[in-house]
Amino acid sequence: MTIIDGKKVAADIRAELKTKIDELKASEKTVPGLVTILVGEDPASKVYVNMKHKACNEVGINSKAEVLDASITEEELLKLIEQYNNDPLFHGILVQLPLPKHINEDAVIEAISPAKDVDGFHPISVGNMVIGKETFYPCTPHGVVELLKRYDIETKGKHVVVVGRSNIVGKPVANLLLQKKEGANAIVTICHSAAEDLSYFTKQADILIAAIGRPEFITEDMVKEGCVVIDVGVNRVDDPGSKKGYKLVGDVDFENVSKKASHITPVPGGVGPMTIAMLLKNTYLAYTKINN
Repeated sequence: MTIIDGKKVAADIRAELKTKIDELKASEKTVPGLVTILVGEDPASKVYVNMKHKACNEVGINSKAEVLDASITEEELLKLIEQYNNDPLFHGILVQLPLPKHINEDAVIEAISPAKDVDGFHPISVGNMVIGKETFYPCTPHGVVELLKRYDIETKGKHVVVVGRSNIVGKPVANLLLQKKEGANAIVTICHSAAEDLSYFTKQADILIAAIGRPEFITEDMVKEGCVVIDVGVNRVDDPGSKKGYKLVGDVDFENVSKKASHITPVPGGVGPMTIAMLLKNTYLAYTKINN
C-alpha cells in the first residue's frame, strides 16, 4: 500500500513555480500577482487566507490581502473587484467564501474577470472545463487529478466513482476525469445521498474519490481490494486525548480502508496541501496568459 503524500507533491509544485518566477525576476520582468478579498472575521477563512499568502511569498508571487468589514455592501464589494479587474499588477483575484448572507455569492463570482478567475468558479471557466477547453480549473479537483498523475496512477478506462456532487469538488473532479485526454479518459460515476445503497457503487471503483463531508463514512467493506482511494474530506471530530480537544479526519476510515487500498491519501497531508499549490499554479497561468 502506498500513501499518496500531498505535502511532498505540493512542495514540488511550489519549487517548480519558484524557479519560473526567479527567472522572471532575473530578466527584470513583472511577476505574477494575486489579491485575496476576505469579508468579515470568519476564523477558518482567516487561516486559509494567511496560508495562501505564506505560499505566495515562498514562490515569489506578489500578493495583497484586502480585509473588509462584514457590514460592507454588495455594491462596494463589486466596485473593489472591478478595480482589481483593471489593475495590471494583479493577475488573479480570489474572494474567500463563504460571504456574509446579505451578499450574493453568485453575483460576486460572476463579477471577477474570467481572465483573473484563479479559483475556477466563474461560469465561463466552468463551461470551458466541461467542454474540454483549457481554462482555470477549480483548485481542489485539479489537485486530485495532479496527484493521480504524479503517482503514475492509470485513469484511462478505469472506473472512477465520486461520492459527492458539490460544485467545488464532486462535479468538477468528475468532469476533469471524464475528458478525452491524458491523465483522464476514465469511466466516471457520481453517487450521492439519494442512492439507496452507496456501497453498490463504491465497491465497483478502481479509483474512489470521497468528498461528502461525513467523518470516516467510507468503510473497509465499501471498497474493493486494490482500489485507489482519494479522500477530499476534512472533518473535525472530538478527541479528548488531544491538546486541542479535537482531531481532523477524512471522509474515509483511513486505518481500515488502507488495508485494502493500493494507494490512499491521508488526512491531513493528502489533498489539502494541493489546493493552495494549484491556486499558485493558476495565478502563474493567469500571468502568462495576460502577458502572452
